[in-house]
Amino acid sequence: QVQLVESGGGLVQAGASLRLSCAASGLTFSSCAMAWFRQAPGKEREFVAAIRRRDSMINLADFADSVKGRFTISRDNAKNTVYLQMNRLKPEDTAVYYCAADLVPGRISVSAYDYGYWGQGIQVTVSS
Repeated sequence: QVQLVESGGGLVQAGASLRLSCAASGLTFSSCAMAWFRQAPGKEREFVAAIRRRDSMINLADFADSVKGRFTISRDNAKNTVYLQMNRLKPEDTAVYYCAADLVPGRISVSAYDYGYWGQGIQVTVSS
């Protein structure tokens, strides 16, 4: 079955960096769109970033406005892993971060409803 396992979260101070990883299994990773969402206490789950491979050399990516210029998303198809590099973290980035996979070909979506598989989530806490 499909499994997505996040790692790399933790507690950091504002301005610091963290890199989240999501290891996937049970799916054809290279053909999936992979995304990160987050959910803060009392708030709805929100889109953070997504990536889809366009061809062997190019990936397409999309980011929430709140993280543009600070976060990057990448993938290693040989390792079935997607990464979220988070720089210049702010207290408002504090949330549980979820990795998600969309098996429908050809799209890169910002909607959680389009992602059929989810990780268990990992806590990121940014102190001021």
